[in-house]
Amino acid sequence: MAINFPVGIKTITISTGPTKVVYYPRVSGMQNKQLQEFINNNILRQTQQLINEQTGNMDTTVVDLYGYYEIKNNQRDVLSLSLSNYVYHYHAAHGMTVIKSLTFDLQKGKQAALKDLFKPGSDYVKRISDLIAVQIKERDIPLLVDFTEIKPDQDFYIADKALVVYFQLYEITPYAYGFPMFPISVYDLQDIIDENGPLGRMAVN
Repeated sequence: MAINFPVGIKTITISTGPTKVVYYPRVSGMQNKQLQEFINNNILRQTQQLINEQTGNMDTTVVDLYGYYEIKNNQRDVLSLSLSNYVYHYHAAHGMTVIKSLTFDLQKGKQAALKDLFKPGSDYVKRISDLIAVQIKERDIPLLVDFTEIKPDQDFYIADKALVVYFQLYEITPYAYGFPMFPISVYDLQDIIDENGPLGRMAVN
């Protein structure tokens, strides 16, 4: 039986001053160097995109810029990570943080979108939305607008045996609430997940 070990992670730093520092991960030690380069290029692209979105054409007004990452899953040929960027502009009421996640299926050698985790034709949007609606009620989460359903490409990451679906600041809740995160057990989705995909591998004991 072939055993695939977790990929190596190195931390890379971008800094233009003491209050402007971004840390992001670089994958290393993979046998498939082409896939390793593909993953690293995607991480770098997303990191730069976050910086560009946060600073825009107002980089001269940026007082603080801080970026970091979290490895959410690095097992069973699934690498899932989140990139977080905080920016505070001069005279702004408060800083703003954006989180974006990337999930890679190392067996198939590609980045996984939310739809890729499920069987073709399955109504994963409704299933996930229904489970989130229950959590909103149980956790008494304050909403800016009535929650109806997630977007087909809603932000997510995989953390062991859970799919974590989340929303950006102001997307459905007030700023003070922070990022609404909804962990959903793979076993609550087992009948619709792609058994040969990332969630399918997580569901195997």
